[in-house]
Amino acid sequence: MANTTHSAEEVTRKADEAHGAAEAAGMPQLDFGTFGNQIFWLAVTLIVIFFILKKIALPRIAAILAQRQGTITNDLAAAEDLKAQAQDAEEAYKKALADARAEAQEIVAATKAEIKAELDEATAKADAEISAKAAEGEKAIAEIRANAVESINAVAKDTAKALVGSMGIDADARTITAAVTARTKG
Repeated sequence: MANTTHSAEEVTRKADEAHGAAEAAGMPQLDFGTFGNQIFWLAVTLIVIFFILKKIALPRIAAILAQRQGTITNDLAAAEDLKAQAQDAEEAYKKALADARAEAQEIVAATKAEIKAELDEATAKADAEISAKAAEGEKAIAEIRANAVESINAVAKDTAKALVGSMGIDADARTITAAVTARTKG
């Protein structure tokens, strides 16, 4: 057991010595003895990274950028076409709206003219009917006046005959008719 302890002590001592030697040397990157190897591998690594970027990564990135630029250009051209189509559609809409308004005005004017013609026709017909009825009324009034004058003359003759008879005068029908006619004429 003593040998085992001794060997454990020996291992510990050797580890302490190695640790002390490592502490004395410092960081391996700053060891001037290995700078040549480090610079060589740095150059090799940079050249490999450069060729990987140049042959693989950069062409892919350039292709993606070109594809994006093409997509953007196509989208802008499509947007311009759609804008032109929208403007054409708007102009067509405005023209159709103006045409519809003009047609509506024509329809309104035609309808007004038609209604005016119908109204004029109805007015003329009503005027004709009114004139006919007025003529009939005038004729009826003339007949009534004529009948009234005859009736008045007959009543006046009868009244005059009765008055003259009540006074005790005997007058003939001709004399009474001549007196009533002279009096009614004014």
